Amino acid sequence: MTMDPFGPVTDWVFDLDNTLYPAQTNLFAQIDDRIVDYVIRLTGLSAEEARTIQKDYYQRYGTTLRGLMMEYDIEPDDFLEFVHDIDHGALKPDPRLGNAIRRLPGRKFIMTNGTRQHALAVSNKLGITDYFTDMFGIEDAELVPKPFAETYDIFLKRNTIDPTCAAMFEDLARNLKIPHDLGMQTVLVVPSGTREVFREAWELEGRNAPYVGFVTEDLAGFLEGLLEKVA
Repeated sequence: MTMDPFGPVTDWVFDLDNTLYPAQTNLFAQIDDRIVDYVIRLTGLSAEEARTIQKDYYQRYGTTLRGLMMEYDIEPDDFLEFVHDIDHGALKPDPRLGNAIRRLPGRKFIMTNGTRQHALAVSNKLGITDYFTDMFGIEDAELVPKPFAETYDIFLKRNTIDPTCAAMFEDLARNLKIPHDLGMQTVLVVPSGTREVFREAWELEGRNAPYVGFVTEDLAGFLEGLLEKVA
């Protein structure tokens, strides 16, 4: 790896779940279970049938919420409040990651398909909130999730970001295609042990996709490596 591709970067964009904290924390698994509970409550289906719908909508629509809005015409606020009512206690402060993010030159952002409130709760637990210029939640994207192009357009315009001077960090490769096409540097974050966590096979695909510029198992270490190049 060389620093050259990141030389022009002045805006650093981070996904939230399974990116700023490892999937092994199983925090997102709580959200996953709450979504299944919501689908059961909405449809009366069995837990197995509800999980099948959830995973199908997540893959096809970007989020289960968007699928439920399209297929069942649900009100989003009730869904978002219900599924993000989780215990964040598994998260611990991450001073190493926080220090690396703090030292990055330029602005830093969180861009998540979760809510802004969820992003704030997570970043507070990690001890990194103060290092971010803005947190962009699904409500800011008019409930259209990544990987849809209009979501990135809204985010970039809201924060006056030149994509050719920005970098995107994600745990899902498919969410890096549009950023790459726009000229952003792209980094796929896939910590070791991810396969031991309940994740769909398609979520782990794309490591070698042409729109994935870099792959790392250690986000803090990757950022520290970049910082060494400019020290």
